[in-house]
Amino acid sequence: MLKPLYKVSFLNLGKVYELYARRVHSGSLWGFTEVADLVFDVHDGVVVDPTEERLRDEFAGTRVLHLPMQCILRIEEVEKKGQSAIRDAGSGEKVVTPFPLPAKPR
Repeated sequence: MLKPLYKVSFLNLGKVYELYARRVHSGSLWGFTEVADLVFDVHDGVVVDPTEERLRDEFAGTRVLHLPMQCILRIEEVEKKGQSAIRDAGSGEKVVTPFPLPAKPR
């Protein structure tokens, strides 16, 4: 039998993070929800999703996230993994880190 897969949406620094995890439950810390076994796509090809890479780098080495209940927007049990995302909390549009450009000469 397959382990359940959860899509967790939560607020973090004015952004809405959407992550996928295998385990979600009430934590031993009162008022916190534990999100563990984060799931990220593994791309060996040339095409790489910058948002997925940013999330993978940000949560590298994280065993369990302890999220305050007030920050969690939604927890869904899903059949298959979609795209992880970081969205602007106000507009809901995806936030992609722009490619760094050289400074304009003065």
